[in-house]
Amino acid sequence: MKKFIKQIEDFTCAHCGAEVLGNGYTNHCPKCLWSRHVDNNPGDRQSNCGAMMRPISIEQKSGEFIITHKCEKCGKVIKQKTSANDDMDTIISISSNPDFIFGK
Repeated sequence: MKKFIKQIEDFTCAHCGAEVLGNGYTNHCPKCLWSRHVDNNPGDRQSNCGAMMRPISIEQKSGEFIITHKCEKCGKVIKQKTSANDDMDTIISISSNPDFIFGK
């Protein structure tokens, strides 16, 4: 059974360089929406992969936006909710522009 482990951590986004202030639930950069593959289960920091996770799609479910991330190294796919401080222009770009998703 998965059990969430709250981790309050600030970090510099390895994709865009933004300084991110963590709140214990922060799991991606609010500017570019990229993440890092650091967890096996949410918050455990037990993954040995550590690679970047590309935001490959956005869906809306029950009034919330859900980001699908795919690990650039191992291919693991994870869905995560967006946060209130996520950049809405980036959310719109990912959800409507496949070239943005694939970095063309």
